[in-house]
Amino acid sequence: MNLRRAAVADAETCAMIQREANLASLPFLPADPDVTGAVQFFGTVLIPENETWIAEVDGQPVAYVAFHPGWLEHLYVLPGHQGRGIGPVLLAKALEDGSARELWTFQKNARARKFYEDRGWVLVELTDGQGNREKEPDARYAWAGP
Repeated sequence: MNLRRAAVADAETCAMIQREANLASLPFLPADPDVTGAVQFFGTVLIPENETWIAEVDGQPVAYVAFHPGWLEHLYVLPGHQGRGIGPVLLAKALEDGSARELWTFQKNARARKFYEDRGWVLVELTDGQGNREKEPDARYAWAGP
């Protein structure tokens, strides 16, 4: 596995990784038909406003992480590559500076919640979902640092 810093040119790659991971892991969410809008969001907002890293296996992008001071924004791994240690490597990259971070995940995303809890993240808030775009109950986690 190789890690590399993402560039705006990777917007479509990251958007497709997120889409595939969501389809497999979050079946309760409707698939967003606006792929062009997602790519635009990644290219104009997510990648420029976050430190974003892509994990490649045999030269192919299979996962990414996006973060900035205080927050872990995204961590997605293609379904066929989950459970192979890629997520923990990307999470370690996001946390390597040792500063505290927070993240949101959906309450129904039991696999993600276990992943973070197993690595020392603490649940600090549950919501009814009215504050997110999907209107799906979510959970906020915090990591205090080493």
